[in-house]
Amino acid sequence: MKDLTTPISDDDLSNLNVGDQITISGTIYTGRDAALPQFVDLIKRGNVPFDTNGMVIMHTAFSKAGIAPTTSNKEEIESTIGFLSENGVKIHIGKGMLSDDTAKSLEKNNSIFAITPPVAALLTSKVLEKECVLFEKEGMEAMYRLKVDKIPAIVAIHNGKKI
Repeated sequence: MKDLTTPISDDDLSNLNVGDQITISGTIYTGRDAALPQFVDLIKRGNVPFDTNGMVIMHTAFSKAGIAPTTSNKEEIESTIGFLSENGVKIHIGKGMLSDDTAKSLEKNNSIFAITPPVAALLTSKVLEKECVLFEKEGMEAMYRLKVDKIPAIVAIHNGKKI
């Protein structure tokens, strides 16, 4: 198990391989269908109220039931991954198989895709704090900043290789 703490650096990723088990601690952000395309628009306009360099985004909503990854290959989510990686996001956490083009964009930007087990109780127990930071009108699909302790994941895409 390799422990990572946000923000994530290029050096943090250099020692990882596809199939490695990792944990992520520190600050991560959530986003899915409703939030991620809006987040891309904010970046394009230079309007993001926080630094995206070294960022981790989990493809999830946050509800009273907790968090669990959503399917990352939904068009609204997968279409944002390359752009967000270009703009500093180092780890995308979700589930589902991503296209070869997305894998290439991750490789080009030295970012990774990690999958995490879809077990809401386990993942929610790792959340220490939460705060809605963008798109509050989207409800549970708004973008949240989470302080987490050891979110478990498996590296699924890195350096052009995929599980």
